Amino acid sequence: MEHDVKFSRRRLLKTAASVGSAAVIAPNAFADTFPSRPIRLIVGFPPGGPNDIWGRLTGQWITERLGQPVIVENRPGAASNVAADYLVHAAPDGYTLFLASFPNAINATLYDNLQFNYIRDTAPVAGIARSPDVMEVNPDIPVKTVAEFIAYAKNNRVIMVSSGIGTSMHMSGELLKMMTGIDIQHVPYRGSAPALTDLMAGRGHVMFDAMASSIGYIKAGKLRALAVTSKERSGALPDVPAVADTVPGYEVTAWFGLSAPANTPPEAIGKINTAVNDALAVPANAARIAEFGGTPFIVSPAEFGKFIADETAKWAKVVVAAGVKPE
Repeated sequence: MEHDVKFSRRRLLKTAASVGSAAVIAPNAFADTFPSRPIRLIVGFPPGGPNDIWGRLTGQWITERLGQPVIVENRPGAASNVAADYLVHAAPDGYTLFLASFPNAINATLYDNLQFNYIRDTAPVAGIARSPDVMEVNPDIPVKTVAEFIAYAKNNRVIMVSSGIGTSMHMSGELLKMMTGIDIQHVPYRGSAPALTDLMAGRGHVMFDAMASSIGYIKAGKLRALAVTSKERSGALPDVPAVADTVPGYEVTAWFGLSAPANTPPEAIGKINTAVNDALAVPANAARIAEFGGTPFIVSPAEFGKFIADETAKWAKVVVAAGVKPE
């Protein structure tokens, strides 16, 4: 099975290091004038979902610090591959950014026919946030704990909805299936919002959604939270246990950051990284992130590149073992 995994850990780390090293700040005339016009931020999922939420928040923070508007452009499709492909063909001038997230690490193994290599063809810019997903069910489902859900799934047909194949929502469910032996049917949607709508309407039974898009419904009683997917409880839902409390070793954490086309000037990358990290260090912004169940993800471009490489290697094994296939 190891031979089926496309990317070796050593190769990924080497590539990430070479890409990340390009982001060393070297002040010059470009750095003094950048940015001189609006910046586009490409989001690979529809409006209203967690990627869109994090993208718009980050765009506001960059605008406040660099003085140019950040225009969020949603280009959904193929678990963000449509948007990623658009990014790698954009001009590497610092004026096109991409909301990088968990699916980009999954897609490297999930898709056989990608026309790009995400690590090779993009430049890491900045982290934004890390957040567990929350395992939630329609309140009509007669379960209140993970253990009860596992028992229920072994005796009933259960539909798991998600925002798409290869997302953290999908892989959270696949990992639970692998570790417990349950069989739940996955129904992918084009984004988190329609999946949530059907979950609340009873057309789905369970979802591993990002807190950013579900926490309001949970607090309003429209969804029942069973657990969070991080190792420990989240401060946003302190009364909700972790899946790992019932299934030892279970852990999935969604993450969000910014990438740019490969060969983007390091001056632009450095300036954006500083703007984002400065924003994440502001207590009010950190509190806003916490409201969505996340924590600030403050890293250098090189550190973010290594993180993406590590995630790609980790989840490649799960994709192969679970036999996950794209639509």
